[in-house]
Amino acid sequence: MRLGVYIGSFNPVHNGHIKLVNYLLDNNYVDKVLIVATIGYWDKTNLVDINKRIDMLKIFKNDKIIIDESHNNLEHTYELMRELSKEYNDELYLIIGADNIINFDKWMNYEELLNYKIIVMNRNNIDIDSYIKKYNTSNFIVVNDYEFLDVSSTKIRKNLKNEYLDKRVLEYIKKNNLYKEVK
Repeated sequence: MRLGVYIGSFNPVHNGHIKLVNYLLDNNYVDKVLIVATIGYWDKTNLVDINKRIDMLKIFKNDKIIIDESHNNLEHTYELMRELSKEYNDELYLIIGADNIINFDKWMNYEELLNYKIIVMNRNNIDIDSYIKKYNTSNFIVVNDYEFLDVSSTKIRKNLKNEYLDKRVLEYIKKNNLYKEVK
């Protein structure tokens, strides 16, 4: 089985995240997707508690979307993929955006990640091929025909937008008073 691994802060999870997951499933890039919310990133601040972010992700859990609750504290992607490869007998597919391929060689132990299939979701017309050719591997799968929603969790928090949130996520946010600026 092909298991996609989608890592992020999901602060909060929005329709763009779920649209991407469903696209990969519906178009047979992967058979299932494991979504892993991270406790933190080097460049992220003011993250809502990890358990609350996991709860919001669980809204989308089904037989093809798995929400990880045990690897959220791993600091680096290679650590996560290493642990998952020990626990799953599936072929792992790391899912990243085109913006991540630009500095992929700066990731900790990126060479180890090259052993996995890596799905690169094109965005902003980035010339992905010019970046991946230096890695001399056929493990990259470039998705050019996906139409991103122009939204981010940051925009949702800053711009009081909720039309990009599933109503169940919005209800959870309001009930738990998570993001004061979301109306």
